Amino acid sequence: MIPITPNRYNMKTQMFTLIIGLCLSLQACAQPIPDKEKQISIAVMAAPEDMREGATVLGFDAQGELVTLREGTNSQVCVADDPNREGFQAVCYHKDLTPFMDRGRALRAEGKNPKEIFDTREVEAKEGSLQMPEQPATLHLLEGKEVTWDAEAGTLDGARYRYVVYIPFATAESTGLPTSPIVPGAPWIMDPGTHRAHIMITPPAPAESE
Repeated sequence: MIPITPNRYNMKTQMFTLIIGLCLSLQACAQPIPDKEKQISIAVMAAPEDMREGATVLGFDAQGELVTLREGTNSQVCVADDPNREGFQAVCYHKDLTPFMDRGRALRAEGKNPKEIFDTREVEAKEGSLQMPEQPATLHLLEGKEVTWDAEAGTLDGARYRYVVYIPFATAESTGLPTSPIVPGAPWIMDPGTHRAHIMITPPAPAESE
């Protein structure tokens, strides 16, 4: 048995303290995963009201992995807010966007940065290995920095809507849209001419519209 000298003892104590501190820090940072029904209730609020009941819902299990919480019957796929992501965001998109969304998640899991993800999907969409919608497909976002859920009222205070309409390879010329908003909330086309060309519609906050 190797005797523990004072220096060796101090090193072990410091290492133990560091490990305990890290564990406590990680526990403090990690947010509890809401139960399945709560995730579903909140996620579908991003969808048009008449499409909520039949939407497929993706959410998070106890390990924080993205899983299917509910199989749907219509064209909508809703994704619950990730509790370990800064701010709040629930999204619902047309099912034809599923290959595009799934590929983005897979590339992020591989550690790719936004530019690498864009470039990879651009190549794959052009060569045909990544299937993109053949018609305009909408994504609805409900998001905010600080959002509170009122279960009884069925409302999300502090959340705002934003809409994205994907039209792969569309341009300003083909749509007649500007490449930046003319007035607050006006539609405009982003990433024109690429696989990720989309119309952005961000309704202004009440203070902006007054």
